Amino acid sequence: MPESRTRRKNRKPQGGSAVRAEDKPLPKWYKPVMFGLMILGLIWIMVYYVAQTAFPIPGIGGWNIVIGFGLAMVGFFMTTGWR
Repeated sequence: MPESRTRRKNRKPQGGSAVRAEDKPLPKWYKPVMFGLMILGLIWIMVYYVAQTAFPIPGIGGWNIVIGFGLAMVGFFMTTGWR
């Protein structure tokens, strides 16, 4: 029975060195924005509870929780792309 061809590993691209997308460094604003959104979401929720639902936006009630968690979750989702 014939054997299958072996695969070559660590193959370099032809025509020079190509930079892959995952090898590119992140922009300098990425990390401060990521941590800033997580902290802003936490502060938003803390202010909502400490002010007894009077702040940050008094007219929307419980939606302040959704806004706070939404801000924090965007920050947490940004951590998946952090290198």
